[in-house]
Amino acid sequence: MPLQRKTYKATCVSSFQNNMPHARNRNPSPIPEVTWDTGLKEMNETWKGAIACLGVAIFFVMTIGIIYWQVVDQPNKNWILRGGFSGLIWERRTHSLVIQTLAEDKTFVEIGVGNVENSDTVVPFVRNLCWLNKTEFCYTWDSMADVKIVLESDDTSETECYSIVWTALHCQVDLKDCFSMANVSWYGGASVRAQSWPINSANTSMQPFTVSDLRENPAGYGSVLERYFLGSSGVAVLVDPEVPLQVGFESRSQFCLRAAPGMERQPLHYTVCVGRDLKSVHQEVGSRLHLSKRPLPNLNILRLPFWKLLAKVDSGAKVERELRTFSNRLKRHQLGEGVISLNEHSTSLLSDTDHEYVSGRRRTSKRQTRTLSMVRLLNISITLSPYLSVDSRQFQSSLQDRTEAYWLSVPTAPHGHLVPLLTQWKGKLCVKLNLSNPAAVSWLLDRAEGLQSWLDMEYVFLEGGEGAPFEGQAPNTAAGDQYIRRLAAVAAKMGDSTVVTAGTRSSDVPLFIRMAPLRDDWTYSGLKGIIPSILHHSLMGYSFFLPDAVGGSLRSDLVTDEELFIRWLEITSFLPIITFHTPPWVCGEDRTLGWIRPEKRPPDSCVQHPSARDV
Repeated sequence: MPLQRKTYKATCVSSFQNNMPHARNRNPSPIPEVTWDTGLKEMNETWKGAIACLGVAIFFVMTIGIIYWQVVDQPNKNWILRGGFSGLIWERRTHSLVIQTLAEDKTFVEIGVGNVENSDTVVPFVRNLCWLNKTEFCYTWDSMADVKIVLESDDTSETECYSIVWTALHCQVDLKDCFSMANVSWYGGASVRAQSWPINSANTSMQPFTVSDLRENPAGYGSVLERYFLGSSGVAVLVDPEVPLQVGFESRSQFCLRAAPGMERQPLHYTVCVGRDLKSVHQEVGSRLHLSKRPLPNLNILRLPFWKLLAKVDSGAKVERELRTFSNRLKRHQLGEGVISLNEHSTSLLSDTDHEYVSGRRRTSKRQTRTLSMVRLLNISITLSPYLSVDSRQFQSSLQDRTEAYWLSVPTAPHGHLVPLLTQWKGKLCVKLNLSNPAAVSWLLDRAEGLQSWLDMEYVFLEGGEGAPFEGQAPNTAAGDQYIRRLAAVAAKMGDSTVVTAGTRSSDVPLFIRMAPLRDDWTYSGLKGIIPSILHHSLMGYSFFLPDAVGGSLRSDLVTDEELFIRWLEITSFLPIITFHTPPWVCGEDRTLGWIRPEKRPPDSCVQHPSARDV
């Protein structure tokens, strides 16, 4: 037994000794030595992916935040200018300029910026480039157009005005601003064929804002025109007179001002004035529109009615006979005293076209030595125009006398002879007087003076201001409304009893203006259009006017509707002057004439109607 235990002990010691080197060389780390480098690389790739995902998440959150700030959190509008009681705001959602009270409890006007709306540019915010200036605002719309807005305010005034000037940066930019009709009734501008009051229901295409002949262009602007628009919210818009302007109306939506694109890059310049009430803003802008005090025309014209002589004759002797017959018929019907109006054709026949005023020389034919004693006893008015037929001896003489510069002309070469421009006037081929030539103006004045003294008459109708047949061809005197202003100045030299047929920027001239002809019906182109037309003329400053003839005179035919004639007569009896195109005996010998005679009323009427003005 002792021997066995000893053997076992030796065997265990030997086995322990054999394993000792392995015990001394073992790795103390718990991670195996063969997998250390591979694990570290796997850990680095995992952290890199996590960091990248975290970066993408942060960028995404920042993008969402920026979009939220731009679209949701950022205010839809920012103040551009602030005045005493009003301010100008940029509304980024609608791309519009808005003038409001500082308390934002009232909106005066909203102006849609057309050149921004037509572009693909998004303008979320605008900043003032006129640094440290609280009364001016400057900005550039994406290299398309520059705008400068100047606040004009006065402590003593009840209005504040914003002068807005758009300037195109290249020739293809379409400068157009539109004024909203939402909650605003607009007045002013130009007269149209179917006049309404206010003008919100007007619907006209974008076209040059000039006076046109409504007989030839029913969709145009005619008779009385001013670059002035008045809004019921206490806002007024006044467009610079030198801007080649186009205007269009979208019924009950908006009206737009446009400076057409072109190589000259004309600016769009207008002023918007706001006031605490409609009266104050109208008085303020009215003082800018009419700079001088207006003298009164001859008010004696208000005493008498005007009777149009509708004589289709071909000689002066026949005109005399028609005058005598018409005068006797007025007396027979006991219609009292009045003025018999001759149209331009009858005036030419009566004055004899052989009577010439060319080159300052007055040439009288033998036939004109007659005294016309009967005509001189009548109270008549004549009609003249700046047009002259090319078939007349006056025009032929002007070519022989080398006075072709009297007419609107163009040179055949840079230094060549002048060639008169031809147009049509009342069915004849004509030339038009060059009112920028003092000699031509003197010729027209001499002609009017000669007729006035020869016929012993007082009243002159001067037609032909409407339309611009030589737009872009003739000198500047024929462009836009310049010709009408010059013609009004010539008419004033003929006397304060002169009547013109068109007016623009001439309300300060002591003249009467004849309203545009109306249709013989019950619509706004006829009877219903009388009162809106009167209100429009008065607002534009043309308070002395001759309304259209009773029953309408747009057509050459006589009115046959007796009821329409009487209702028309009842309205015009409250107006300054009554004119007749259709003789009253055409519509009824008894009832109609009874309303016109001052001394009695129709015996068969039981209703008390207002009587016509005493004649």
